[in-house]
Amino acid sequence: MNIRELRADDLELLLWLYTHLHERDDPLPAAPEVQAVWAEALANPRIQYFGGWDGDNLISSCMLTIIPNLTRACRPFCVTENVVTQSAYRDQGRGRALLRHALAHAWQARCYKVMLMTGRKDEKNPALLRAVRV
Repeated sequence: MNIRELRADDLELLLWLYTHLHERDDPLPAAPEVQAVWAEALANPRIQYFGGWDGDNLISSCMLTIIPNLTRACRPFCVTENVVTQSAYRDQGRGRALLRHALAHAWQARCYKVMLMTGRKDEKNPALLRAVRV
């Protein structure tokens, strides 16, 4: 699996991958608004989207937000969100590899902690929690 930061032209693939994140989700607004949000996120140096690729196929992704902080010697902290892997690629260590890559980025940015956020109401996937303990 090749891991890299996502680019502007990856939006369509990312939106498709997000269909593997939630069974049901609110509908997206019109394309110009979605594209504006994507452009804003990519322009913000504190937000990174990482993707795991199998050839030209985006199979996994996560988003990091590095947040400035006035405690811990002004070291920032990181929030990781929207961690997803295509259903066919789950339980193969690919999400774990992606999270390791993302965590390395957070530590390089001097973050004193990284938090994994989830809106899931169930505990079906304890492997995700184990993946963060790398």
